[in-house]
Amino acid sequence: MQRASVPFALFFALAPLFAQDPEPTVKKLTKDEIAKAEKDAKAHLDKLKGAGGAFARIEDEATARALPGHAFFTVLFRQFPIGRVPPEGLKVSNVFAVGRDGKVAVLTSGGELEKWFKAHLPAGGNEAGLKDAARAWVRLGQELHQDGFYRFKAEDDSTKVSKEKEGRSVFAKAVVMQGGNGTYEATLTFNNEGKLLKAAEKATLRPGPRPICQATKLLDKDDIVRGMAEQALLSMGRAAKPYLDEQRAKATPELKKAIDGIWRRIVETDRD
Repeated sequence: MQRASVPFALFFALAPLFAQDPEPTVKKLTKDEIAKAEKDAKAHLDKLKGAGGAFARIEDEATARALPGHAFFTVLFRQFPIGRVPPEGLKVSNVFAVGRDGKVAVLTSGGELEKWFKAHLPAGGNEAGLKDAARAWVRLGQELHQDGFYRFKAEDDSTKVSKEKEGRSVFAKAVVMQGGNGTYEATLTFNNEGKLLKAAEKATLRPGPRPICQATKLLDKDDIVRGMAEQALLSMGRAAKPYLDEQRAKATPELKKAIDGIWRRIVETDRD
């Protein structure tokens, strides 16, 4: 009887090791793989004839942990001061998801994002992983509501996991810090195995000033008009840079000087 107790004692001693979460089966993309993904995304954008879209990579730690085998990019067709028409297959705001295999998925709505998440989000049961998944959704989903002027900030302290009858739900939120006000929220529901069942999003966004003709009013003789133009541009912050560059390229020397001056003020008051 004493001999039989030894293996059991050893088993219970090692049990905590076996109870630890397993190592992730999918590793994060390397720098070379990210560079290739960016090249694939740009090639796909060219194929869609979307050269007029502003292209940028989404860099986010929670997203990289939740979806390690993919890189994400935004494609935005600016609407201010003059609207750019997206080509067929794209909307004003888009997210490109690129896997290791080079395949590019174009996401243009919350419904498409939900379908993609169900197909690619790895199943997992621990709380940290579920929180990362919800934060990743919010990081990607907010881009589908972006017009180039909103600046969102993840409100990580509000991320919470709740028990459901047959699983768990996770709530995450981002707050608009510039370009207007409001929030973007998402609730993801998982079964007991950590598989995504459904997702619900809520965007309550109120835009602030957008470029119309403010740069051309920086030399207006009316102090009130000039002041309103300056305040509107300061409110837009760094997001006004493409607009100011466009206006500066065709401005008189005097107006160029005024545009340079307002840009310096934006940088001074809008440091990252």
